Amino acid sequence: MSKTIRIAAALLVRGDGQTLLVRKRDTLAFMQPGGKIDAGEQPAEALVRELHEELNLRVDPSQAVYLGQFSAPAANEPGFTVEAELFKVQVDVAVTPAAEIEEVCWINPMGEGDLHLAPLTRDLILPFYRDSLATA
Repeated sequence: MSKTIRIAAALLVRGDGQTLLVRKRDTLAFMQPGGKIDAGEQPAEALVRELHEELNLRVDPSQAVYLGQFSAPAANEPGFTVEAELFKVQVDVAVTPAAEIEEVCWINPMGEGDLHLAPLTRDLILPFYRDSLATA
């Protein structure tokens, strides 16, 4: 039995550089929007489907820029590792929580404040995004 959860995740970025994090119902950790990749599904397809289900956001898969694969302990499934195919998506529309998403939050990537962050977001994705801003 695989202890790996394959997901497609979005680094959703607004024009002001802020990035969106989501928190699922009955959980504490804020994380990247996205979700599990279904069997036979391409990561970009999963990303588009999940963003629509979770945030009522319609994304053209060609506008999702692939950033790479990131892996970290799963925030909500102890003993599991989450393996994320990460895509950067520019957003200029309002985003509203739907499906299992309880809360959405735009944050300044340079300082996440006192939010409880999922390991993938805290340890890998936000530092990656900060580095990309620093070298841009």
